[in-house]
Amino acid sequence: MSPGHTEGTTPPTMPSTCPSGDGPGPTACPAVREVLDRVGDKWSVLVIANLGGGARRFSELRRSVEGISQRMLTLTVRGLERDGLVRRTQYETIPPKVEYALTPLGETLLEPIKALAMWAAQNRTDIQQARARFDARSAASDAASDAASDDGALASMP
Repeated sequence: MSPGHTEGTTPPTMPSTCPSGDGPGPTACPAVREVLDRVGDKWSVLVIANLGGGARRFSELRRSVEGISQRMLTLTVRGLERDGLVRRTQYETIPPKVEYALTPLGETLLEPIKALAMWAAQNRTDIQQARARFDARSAASDAASDAASDDGALASMP
């Protein structure tokens, strides 16, 4: 049994076919891939998580999503709005005021996103250690490859 699973429970599974019958498995289904592309990218996840606390103005959202550029935030909220996950409300005030909020459909993503964030927090140390081991192996392998190519170059010299 894998870690995190308890006796008598079964982990959730992905659907075995595309809802339209297009192919075997979710990765063969263009509609599923398209949705996962949107909700699975890091900026969308962070924007949705930040909007989980309520409506925000663009500038508030930009400050709360560390590292996102104005252009990327614009593209992200437009894509989320197009997909029906975010609602954009423009108020006729001077200066103009625009707020973004999750739609009911967008709110359904909060639980999976919270679960993913919790998993990331719980496993970040293990992931950092795995990266360090990988990087050390890669560096050693690269050094060995460089040494072997240097030896080959020296052997071919007259």
